[in-house]
Amino acid sequence: MGIERKSDRWISLIQSVVLHAAVIGALAYGFYAYKQMPKPPAPTLAVEGTVVEADDLQPVQASAEPITPPPEPEPPPPEPAPSDEMGPPTPVEDVGPPTPTPEEIQQRQEEEQRKLEEQRRAEEERLAAERKAAEEKAAAERKAAEEKAAAERKAREEAERKRREEERLAQERRAAEEKKRAEEKRKAEARLRAEREADLRRSLEAEERARALRSSDAFRSWIGQITARIQRAWLRPPSAKPGIDCVVYVTQVPGGAVTNVRVGECNGDAAVRESIESAVLRASPLPPPPDPAMFERNLVIRFVPTD
Repeated sequence: MGIERKSDRWISLIQSVVLHAAVIGALAYGFYAYKQMPKPPAPTLAVEGTVVEADDLQPVQASAEPITPPPEPEPPPPEPAPSDEMGPPTPVEDVGPPTPTPEEIQQRQEEEQRKLEEQRRAEEERLAAERKAAEEKAAAERKAAEEKAAAERKAREEAERKRREEERLAQERRAAEEKKRAEEKRKAEARLRAEREADLRRSLEAEERARALRSSDAFRSWIGQITARIQRAWLRPPSAKPGIDCVVYVTQVPGGAVTNVRVGECNGDAAVRESIESAVLRASPLPPPPDPAMFERNLVIRFVPTD
């Protein structure tokens, strides 16, 4: 809705005051004219006659010609004013203002009709102005409402455009992040694969070196030293028979300390097995290898004591 201007209220107030003043003035003028109109005097008939004798009357003969009425007698001349010798003059009765003529009455009626017509036109103009002002106000309000609706629609469209743009940018960022994560994952997998390949290659190389070392004379010499120390630490039990042949599994740590020992295939009894395990533990720490690269955590030793 539009805001009513202060000037519009003043214009309406002034028009209303002018209209009421015109109506009140017309009523006052009519009342004043009515009071000023003189009361008509009571009609009086003046009869003048002449006494004639009957003999003087002539018989009236019928005639086809119309009878012309006698002319009206002229008014008698004004009587002279009485002199002072005859006494004071007779006072003249005040009969008020003269009676208005029909022309004056018609002129007054026309004047009143003209004023009423002017008042009617003024009222119509006022109503037309009010209608025009109301129409202009309604048009301004419609225009303001349309502009407001258009502005709101534009704001909604702009907000929707920004939202779609933000969604597009967010999707692009997510796609870029996913692509980056995929690339990082691919690189990590490639690094891991390369590391695994390198570890496998190193393991194969170490295994190859270990096989080469185990097949070397130095490795066989080191195993012989360990076997000799175990045999020196072995206490032969009474149940041991000649020709003992047992496989012993020994676990050691760097430095030669034995952490576990187990007798596998063996042609001796339980006492022989226990004596061999005790001999391995007494032989700890085992002799170190001549080359640190030759060290093996898990050893398989064939225990065949000499009788």
